[in-house]
Amino acid sequence: MQEHDGTGRVKLSFRSLETDGSVSSERVITVPTGVSAFDAASWNGIAIDSTCGGYGTCKKCKIQVTSGDVPPAKLDSRAFTQEEIAKGWRLACLVRTVTDVSIDVPPLTTRPKAATVGVGRQVILRPAVQKRYVELPEPTLHDQRTDIVRLLDAIEDIEATVSLDSMRNLPRVLRAADFKVTAVFIDQALIDVEPGDTTAVRYGVAYDLGTTTVVATLLDLNTGVPLAVKSMLNKQQPFGADVITRISATMMDPTALDRLRSLAQATLAELTKEVCEEAGINPLHVYEVALAGNATMTQLVLGIDPEPLGVAPFIMASADYPDVEAIELGISIHPRAKAVILPSLGAYVGGDIVAGALASGMDRDKRLRLFIDVGTNCEIILGNGEKILATAAPAGPAFEAASIKCGVRAASGAIETVKIVDGNLVIGTIEDTPAIGICGSGLVDACAVLVQLGLLDHSGRFVTAEIAAEISPLLAPRLLEREGERVFVLTWGANVGDPSDAVFLTQRDVRELQFAKAAIATGWALLLEEFDVEERDIQQVLLAGSFGSYLSPASAIKIGLVPKLSVLRIVSAGNVAGEGAKMVLLSAQERHGASALLEEIDYVELSDRADFNDKFVTRLSFPS
Repeated sequence: MQEHDGTGRVKLSFRSLETDGSVSSERVITVPTGVSAFDAASWNGIAIDSTCGGYGTCKKCKIQVTSGDVPPAKLDSRAFTQEEIAKGWRLACLVRTVTDVSIDVPPLTTRPKAATVGVGRQVILRPAVQKRYVELPEPTLHDQRTDIVRLLDAIEDIEATVSLDSMRNLPRVLRAADFKVTAVFIDQALIDVEPGDTTAVRYGVAYDLGTTTVVATLLDLNTGVPLAVKSMLNKQQPFGADVITRISATMMDPTALDRLRSLAQATLAELTKEVCEEAGINPLHVYEVALAGNATMTQLVLGIDPEPLGVAPFIMASADYPDVEAIELGISIHPRAKAVILPSLGAYVGGDIVAGALASGMDRDKRLRLFIDVGTNCEIILGNGEKILATAAPAGPAFEAASIKCGVRAASGAIETVKIVDGNLVIGTIEDTPAIGICGSGLVDACAVLVQLGLLDHSGRFVTAEIAAEISPLLAPRLLEREGERVFVLTWGANVGDPSDAVFLTQRDVRELQFAKAAIATGWALLLEEFDVEERDIQQVLLAGSFGSYLSPASAIKIGLVPKLSVLRIVSAGNVAGEGAKMVLLSAQERHGASALLEEIDYVELSDRADFNDKFVTRLSFPS
């Protein structure tokens, strides 16, 4: 047996066997101590039989420990003979890795239950919420076991912990249901006993708590299927568009923290009610929720003072939160429901990015990949599965159009695409309604098109009217002076030729975009340096978040927001923060994976880099 390296991690050597006993593959992986062999294998794509998802009830995840000290668990004696146990046979879900071990994995006879979540990820369905239906013998003078002992004696596979609160209604429920009940557990904790068989009713809600938008997804924990999705603006909006203004509010007004907490909780409560109503689900059957948010949003919703996040050296109250009752989030679901708070890497790389990294498989994919979550604060991850770096870049509000003259949120009537067809400008609006302004994706498209045509030079300055007339006679009339500033009209209102009745792009808008994209490009360029790789080495760029879903890869390349690669290498990852939150509800092993990311990702601080400003200035120009 090998000794583990003393860093809280152990090595597992897996040999996957064919039906004839030959070895089909061998893998050596390193995982945190205490992780089950089943979880470790699943994280790394090693298939081990299971139909219960790793709870010891199906007794199918049989493995043979060939070296290493792994004492048998109580349930192993129900799956194996004493002779088999002596030969090292164990249930993989019960093998806790505290020392280095070698394991033989028999060939599959069944397929594990799984759901597709994240960026094409297959997630083994094993939620922390478990239900067990039992029919108990009624007490007699010869069987005077207590109610709780009677119940737990009938449930062999869970070594339960019991709270006073979960026992209060136990005598009444047992007798009203003729001792036919369903016990509800979260991990090992008994949280309720329900009359009858309610095993088919098991739900959770995943939240993406954004600074601007909050999304809630109701999940069937039995199947992994989303039943309803709702989103709305964060009710904290009156306190400012970004985390800095909200932190400042708590510093200026002693009552602001309580108000911000109440507004965040009201947002979650309203969304929870909406998803339950849409799916026709009783909120009392929602037993667990998961929340992915940046560090500021997380501390605000929990009522933790965020001031240290806003001033150097930018310190969080905690990277990983202890067990949280769902009631702390102000939502009305099962009274003993739990909340999983995704951990944060740093003050500006929060739980939403950890969730995104989990959903994107940044710790598992061996390709060199660049993950960019574009927003007011842009988070960037570069990794190849073995080495992972992360940073945050202060992009500002340009991509959310908050600082743009005709900027609007991504809502009906917002210009979201800008193209040139046969020399003419063609705009697309959300829901194809009349243009009311321009949102972030439209801003990127517009600048990319103007750079391509030459109406914007590479320094970001609009060309003169004379040059515009030579380059593009059809579009030159759209380049005007308004209130002493050069503007380009994207679409006219009722009075064609009147820039006051139009949606337009100003010289200052272009500068705002340049500052934002330069901050992001400097961020990923510095990570490339730290990694000692070139732009051309990147095999995939993931654009995350709602903005990334609508951003044109070609336009992003044209303005220098992302590396100059084939557009086929640049893909939308969607709302991976919400996907990561869903994953930790559906799979306890993914929950461990999220925590493990804190150790696996190295954070690179940009604010103290002496070379940041010089590199930022060189990235301001649009690429040739």
